[in-house]
Amino acid sequence: MSTIASTYTPPGGDTARLAATTRGDQKDTQLLARLTGLFFLITYATSIPPVLTLYVPALSDPAFVLGGPSNAGVTWGAILELLLIAANIASALTLYPVLKRRFPVLSLGFVAARVMESAFIAIGIIAVLALVTLRATAGDADPAALTVVGQALVAIHDWTFKMGPGVVVGVGNGLILGYMMWKTRLLPRFLSILGLIGGPALLLGSFGVMFGYFDFGSTAHSLSVAPEFFWELLLGIWLLVRGFNPAAVKALEHTPAVQ
Repeated sequence: MSTIASTYTPPGGDTARLAATTRGDQKDTQLLARLTGLFFLITYATSIPPVLTLYVPALSDPAFVLGGPSNAGVTWGAILELLLIAANIASALTLYPVLKRRFPVLSLGFVAARVMESAFIAIGIIAVLALVTLRATAGDADPAALTVVGQALVAIHDWTFKMGPGVVVGVGNGLILGYMMWKTRLLPRFLSILGLIGGPALLLGSFGVMFGYFDFGSTAHSLSVAPEFFWELLLGIWLLVRGFNPAAVKALEHTPAVQ
């Protein structure tokens, strides 16, 4: 009798269990959405200070490498960028379980793009910290030689910035992520369109700098960066505050995957 009672399922029991499972999956997916939004906003908080203030003394003054008082700001900038790398990769990992339901290949491509972007950033961090080391150990080294080495390290940092947050972001965050969000409707269409515009615009701006058509930071370059900047910022805010479109999340469960 006890065996019968333990295996008995009341009418509608399977349906109720399935509904509870679905609600649990929806809740988990929305948690991933909000974590993704948080990580995107962390990338802003950790990437802007090094570029605007903390790295400026090391990257703008050729005499920085020749020695002087310790500059903790550069080190703090490197620490922030390490946190940036962690947030970059985390934002891709939290999106992957959701987007792989529809795009198993493209979602993995987005993770790869995020990792590649972070690799460029890491090389730039090493270049800046190498400048700090040379400054601290300059001693009686030839100033002219030190200056040349310092300028080479600055050039390496500058190009890692142009290639990582420039070219790779245009492909990964712009084209790949924008396309997946457009097709899944997890976000409002106007946001997805901003990503689909921002990716190509950023790529054009980056290639324009690479081929010497205009300077990095010029008006033309800044205009090419703006759509991607606002796409990622609004993406982070929307996901943190609103999460994914619930209807789109539910539809993912019944939509065939695209290889």
